[in-house]
Amino acid sequence: MFKITRKVSRIEVTLEAKKLGEDYLLTLTGGKEHAGAVAVGLFDEKSGRASSSVITLPGHREEQLALDSAKRVSKATGKTSVVVAGIHVDNISPEEIKEIVSAAEEMVGNFLLSCEKVA
Repeated sequence: MFKITRKVSRIEVTLEAKKLGEDYLLTLTGGKEHAGAVAVGLFDEKSGRASSSVITLPGHREEQLALDSAKRVSKATGKTSVVVAGIHVDNISPEEIKEIVSAAEEMVGNFLLSCEKVA
């Protein structure tokens, strides 16, 4: 199990990850936690390419973060990944969104570095 929490703007953002057999399940949450978007990343061994698909709940905006994270994890690990993202901040500013997305991307990178150390 991997867990990292960072204070970003007015909230704490948490990334938790665990293995599901050979695959990975990640949750990326902050503020008022919820499931706003769920993405699945796949790795095709023949082509060496990763892809991802996402389902976003109405009114939520975590789609791109979940989609990009799932693809990134699958590409780096060669495994299937599921990313559940749910971050909510009342009256969020565009600058806060950028800070949170940047922190989340960095946290996913930290997770991937931890995978390399184990492998």
